[in-house]
Parts: sequence; structure tokens; C-alpha cells
Amino acid sequence: MLKVSKVNTFYDKAQALWDVSLNIDEAEIVALIGANGAGKTTLLNTISGLLRPASGSIEFMGQRIDGLPPHNIVDMGLSHIPEGRRLFTDMSVHENLEMGAYPSRAWKGRQETLERVYQSFPMLKERAGQLARTLSGGEQQMLAMGRGLMPKPKLCMFDEPSFGLAPMLVLEVFQVIQSLREQGITILLIEQNVRRTLEIADRAYVLENGRIVLEGSCKQLLQEDLVKKAYLGL
Repeated sequence: MLKVSKVNTFYDKAQALWDVSLNIDEAEIVALIGANGAGKTTLLNTISGLLRPASGSIEFMGQRIDGLPPHNIVDMGLSHIPEGRRLFTDMSVHENLEMGAYPSRAWKGRQETLERVYQSFPMLKERAGQLARTLSGGEQQMLAMGRGLMPKPKLCMFDEPSFGLAPMLVLEVFQVIQSLREQGITILLIEQNVRRTLEIADRAYVLENGRIVLEGSCKQLLQEDLVKKAYLGL
């Protein structure tokens, strides 16, 4: 479904990604693990078109997307739920969700999609008229996830969805991500809770200093000394 091949990305003259390659198959949960500053967010921003790679290629559903503007990539079915939520804070919950449905193929059926989002996040329906800035941190994260589902994505990229949340809400976030896969949505997940991530994902890549240094099934990576020492505290 997604194929990243030898991608190099720069911020001005500073290189952030070095020959990064990864593949994601349909209906997989694939995790991207790495320390702060390793280049994880840069990779997601490059895939979603917010940054352009200096070289390499990115294919989604068999089509090249590197070089396309972000709104075209979203319209193809690739949704990016960014770190920090990035909500329209002075708009209501309902308005934020509708903003996620702007692609033409999603707008027509937005009411049906909205109802599915409300089934996944009942709290959002209760607060539909409330301004986004008045929500708690956990509620804002649920809204960001709900908005990311409104374009009817085939693949969702999550960047630190549980950051700053209470343990019970973290559990809920992971349950939602698993339920999305059950609905046929493919997931690329960046998450600080490495142990829990490796428990729900199928495969994972380890990114260090802008380079992929390990890849494999989560079962394999849980046995790797690098992963155990650097990310699991063992």
C-alpha cells in the first residue's frame, strides 16, 4: 500500500533523513520507533507532502506521491494525525470534524462518516457544539483522531497519539487504533509507549539519526538487545 524508497530529506542544508526505505501492506499496523530527534515526524511529514524529499520516491496505492501537494495526498486516502493535535481551537467540535471531510469523495458522505466517528468517540457527539479549545487534552486527542478519519482514509499515520494522556486514556487510544485496523484501515504508528506499540503492531522499523537501523516483526524486535536496552529499559 505504501512504499518509501531511499528517501533523503533536508531542512535547508541540514539532512534529516538518509536513504530511508519502508513498506506497508494493506491492513497492517506498522510501528516506527526511535528517540526524540531521530527523524520520525520528518518522515511522516515527507510522506504526507508537508516536506519534499530531495531524492528517493514514495508510492501510495501504486502511484507516486512525492512532489504532490498535501491536499491531493489526503484525497487519495492517506490521512496524517499530527503530533500536538493541531486543532482549529476557536471552531466547534462539529466544525473541526467537517474540516476533515473536505476532499470531494468524503464530503458527499460526510454525515454517514460523522456518525461512525461519533460511534468510536461518543464524547465528541456530546460536545459537538463546544469549542475545541475548551476540551481536555484527552478529548482534544480524540477530536484530532476523529478529524483524521473524516476523509475516509485507507491509511492513517499517527504521530504520538498518547502523548500527555492519562493511563486510562492511553489504553483507549490503543483500542481505537486496533479497531481501525479491524475496519480495514492500515496504520503507520509513531508512539512513545514502545512496549504497548510492539504488542499491537505487526511489524516495526527502528529509526536512529535519520536512518533505519532495524526492521522486522514485532516479536523479533522484542528480542533485539538494541530495542530492549534503548526503548524497553531492560
